[in-house]
Amino acid sequence: MPVITCIEDLKQLYRRRVPRMFYDYAESGSYTEQTFRENSSDFAALRLRQRVAVDMSGRSTASTMIGEPVTMPVALAPVGLTGMQSADGEIKAARAAAEFGVPYTLSTMSICSIEDVAAHSSKPFWFQVYTLKDEDFMSRLFDRARAANCSAIVITVDLQILGQRHKDLKNGLSAPPKLTPASIANMMTKVPWGLEMLGTKRRFFGNIVGHAKGVTDPSSLSSWTAEAFDMTLDWNRIAKFRKMWGGKVILKGILDAEDAKAALSVGADAIIVSNHGGRQQDGALSAIRALPGIVDAVGDKVEVWMDSGIRSGQDVLKALALGAKGTMIGRSYIYGLGAMGQAGVTKALQVIQKELDTSMALCGERKVTDLGRHDLLVPQDFEGRWA
Repeated sequence: MPVITCIEDLKQLYRRRVPRMFYDYAESGSYTEQTFRENSSDFAALRLRQRVAVDMSGRSTASTMIGEPVTMPVALAPVGLTGMQSADGEIKAARAAAEFGVPYTLSTMSICSIEDVAAHSSKPFWFQVYTLKDEDFMSRLFDRARAANCSAIVITVDLQILGQRHKDLKNGLSAPPKLTPASIANMMTKVPWGLEMLGTKRRFFGNIVGHAKGVTDPSSLSSWTAEAFDMTLDWNRIAKFRKMWGGKVILKGILDAEDAKAALSVGADAIIVSNHGGRQQDGALSAIRALPGIVDAVGDKVEVWMDSGIRSGQDVLKALALGAKGTMIGRSYIYGLGAMGQAGVTKALQVIQKELDTSMALCGERKVTDLGRHDLLVPQDFEGRWA
């Protein structure tokens, strides 16, 4: 077993183990991928203030997110097709998160269904929904989430229309994968992955096939998906979904201070500063650069979290120091899942927590909840000087 010291180590193992179309699905952005790259690279512009001769004993990374205790303020973000990265991937990730003490968010576009994950996880999880036109399907989806004891829903608000991701189109991305000469040749080099997939019955979108009207197989799913997203979405409809759910609501995909203020008006319990990992609007500001302005606009009225680009515990520290009350990771745990299954998700969380704890100590902080801008050196033009 190789020694895993950082998230990049898991990424290299993941790349070797998972078929190309699913690796590319996770490791790509839209169009030129500028925003995808800058989500991670922009963290490097921030410097940590090292402090010495301070008591570093009794440190704690524990915090809360929407009132739920967490081992560290890092939740697993919703990622579609997780069950194609590793057989029963959503169940494995949910179990790892529950055992570690951080929230797991199940995507509507998951391979394992809400019911499957609930039956195999020891703790309540969050459920992510898209804003779809099918009112009946949405109502029943919320009912299923309640029955599964989900403690919050995460409404993704930045996917009314799908951003073009060139690699997915070229690879013919689908679940299960389409059998073409190229995909067969590639999958033949991924024997352990293939043997695992042969051993599970979960290979379709479990929350949709058999639940959405007229969707009984992968071919009918594709036509349903093409028409499903609600392009007329506005804040009134989001408020309607919040009322339909009746519990805690997190809005994911906020990148502008005015949108953050609007999120307050619909009663969001938390908002996530996110650009969908650079998979939607290419050329948009990175999430870490957008974060300070949004915190300034609404930070004392609602929990502001940050997602997109986090690859280390130091990235988590920087987001928290800029005012985020929590963070989400997507690719970082997917690398671990694809590389080593449930153990890989746990390893990714362990790596991030260790980096967070060590870096926090060297900043002279003992509690993650005490982190603030005083722990950073921030370039004067970090948020950009825009006309």
